[in-house]
This record gives sequence, C-alpha cells and structure tokens, in this order.
Amino acid sequence: MGERIRTLRKQRKMTLEALAGDQLTKGMLSLIENNKANPSMESLSYIAERLGVETSELLEETNRQELQEVLKTAEQLLTVDFEVLTDEHEQVLALLGPYVEKLTASYEAARIYDIYGRSLYYEKKDGWRTYLEKAADIYDQMNITRRLATVGIFLAMVEFNEHDYKNSLSILLENRSEIEARNGFFDPLTRLDFDYYEAILHYAVGNAEDAIRIMNEGIEFSKEKKVFYHIDHLYRLATFHAMMNEDVESMEYYERKLLLYGEFADDEEVVFFTKYGKIHYLTTYQHAYSEASDLLDEYLSDYDANNSDTSYILMEKGKVSYGLGKYEEALSWFGQVTIADYIHHPFDLSIFYEKDAYAALCHLALGNKTEALRSIDIAVSNISDMPRTPYKDFIMETYELIHKE
Repeated sequence: MGERIRTLRKQRKMTLEALAGDQLTKGMLSLIENNKANPSMESLSYIAERLGVETSELLEETNRQELQEVLKTAEQLLTVDFEVLTDEHEQVLALLGPYVEKLTASYEAARIYDIYGRSLYYEKKDGWRTYLEKAADIYDQMNITRRLATVGIFLAMVEFNEHDYKNSLSILLENRSEIEARNGFFDPLTRLDFDYYEAILHYAVGNAEDAIRIMNEGIEFSKEKKVFYHIDHLYRLATFHAMMNEDVESMEYYERKLLLYGEFADDEEVVFFTKYGKIHYLTTYQHAYSEASDLLDEYLSDYDANNSDTSYILMEKGKVSYGLGKYEEALSWFGQVTIADYIHHPFDLSIFYEKDAYAALCHLALGNKTEALRSIDIAVSNISDMPRTPYKDFIMETYELIHKE
C-alpha cells in the first residue's frame, strides 16, 4: 500500500509535505510509504482524497490505472477476427494471470475475469466457468446489463458448440427472461443480440416458426430504431430460410437488402455472400449446373484468391462438376472439403454433410458400388441428429436410391 501511495504521489508531482497537508506529518507519511506504519482508515481516506482516488484503490493490491492499461492490452489482442486467431488467447492468459487472484469488485475486475474466463475456455483449460461467473456477479451488482447479457449468451453458445442445441436454447431463454424481468427493457444492441442468437437456436432445434417470428421481430426492431447491428446476419438468416422454402420472391428481396447493406457498409464479405447464395441456390435447388458454373467462374475472378478455396466454394465446385458429369473431378473437390472447428450450426453442418452423398452418387455413376455405399452411410450417420432440412432430405433420398441400386 505504501508503494502505491508513493507512486500516485509522484505521478501527481506532489511532495511529502504537499500530500501530508495539515492532518499528517511528513515523517508519518514517509513511514506509511515505506510500509513501516499502517494508517488509520481516517488517515487513509484523507490521503486518498488528496490523491484524487478512491480509498479502495489504495487498499487493492493492483491500482485501477494499472488494471485499465492491462485490460486495454488484452482487449487489443482479441480484436483479431476469430477465424484468424493464432496464440492471442495464450497471450491474454499470460498477461492477466498475475492479476486474477488479486482483484476486488470493480468494472475493470469484471472485464478481466470475463476475458480471462473466455480465453481459458478457448484454450481448453479448466476453471473458465468460475471466472465468467465472477464477472457476471459484478456486472449484475453494477447493473451493467449489456455485459451481463454477453456472458449469458457465451454460456449458451458453449453448449451450442457441443451440439447440445436444446440446452443452449434453454440457457439463452432463461438468461434473457431473468434480465428482462429485472430491468424491464434492453438497450437496442442487447435486444438485437438476443433476437439473433435466439433465432439461430430455434432453427437449430427445428423450431422454424419461432425462429421466423424472432428473426422478423429483430429485423423490424432494427429498422424502427435505425440501429443496424446484426442486420446483415438477420438478413442472411432470412435469405437462407426463404431459399430452403424455395420462396424466390422473399429470397431475392433479402438478397437485395444484403447487397445494399454490403455496398453501403463497404463490407466485401456481405457482397460476396449474396453471390455465393445465388450459386448455392442454382446447384442445390435448381440443379442449373451450367449457369452455376458461369457464376462460380465470375465469383472466383472477383474474390480474393486467398479465400477462393474455402470449403463452401469447394462444395459448389464439386456439385457443379457432378452435375456436368465430371465425376472424378467432383470427387477431387469433395475430397478437399473440411469442416472448420468453428462450424456448429445444423444448417451449415448439413450443407457439408451432403458432400458424402454427392460422392456416393459419383461413385455409383463410376460403377464403384462399394464406395458408394460407404460414402452414403457416412452421410446418413452424420445427418441423423440434425433437424429436417432439404439437405437432410437429399441425403436420405440418396440413401434410398443407392441401397435400392
């Protein structure tokens, strides 16, 4: 404590006499700074007032200014897009580790607990939930609703990542209900966070009607409040839902909305999603492989070459080759498809699980019946726990066809 008082005094360019004022002697203050005397609470409050800090900051093992600097560094480390993270979480753990056992209740402490707990989770280390619970308790006590909501959403998505979609939805709904009951309302960003995640989780468990309702409510709320947070994700959901129901008018409407948003926000990813969506619709729902091939060539000529071989595009390349009767080439494309560790939604997984069904059809066309049976059995095994979608229907129909053959 004495060292903290001395550091703060010097930062403020105060002499011992200036800090001592008329209530302490220079000698007593010197003893306090050298940890040779303990001030009374009255004297400590007096010192804190003259230094312009809270008394609690002098009592903490780590002062607030230091915590703010450490927190700023940790947050900067995690500004990298999740898909391109390398060892940032390890760096965060090394940075925050010395502080997490020395904290008292404050906003900075809550954020450190929050970030530290998430980093432990991503590094697959034990104890992450304890720190998130500590963070949530402080957010709750300080009535910081948005941060409290993000912890609840994170805990729900942990279950989502384990493919326990029902439990994930249950946790999210419970968290939303508790916060709403206590506060009576959400700020717009928190409301849109809940709408977005609730919609995707309803879809994940097969509650399409609830998903559509929540999704539309989120879109209307976003337009009403002119807060376009998550609007691109909500439009993507809406586009995908319209596509699966082959509602071409709605699909094209939301594609136009996405394109306008992407051009306005200069968001290349959103713009290319609309192009990918058209290719996917042509291959999967229209079986217009020649037209899809032309669009795919256009897509690849426009898109960043470093991103042109993502698994989504490899799937479309494989389907185009299959549809054009280039079965060996199609098998080559499907063989390169990998499912990224961050892909967990049943819709995305179902799209990728189709690769084995298409591979089975290619093998069948080439006369490799044993390989056809092996591939389709893999597809069925993967898709069995997924909710019903056109992708699951296609896999099951292919299964019937191949086993009949």
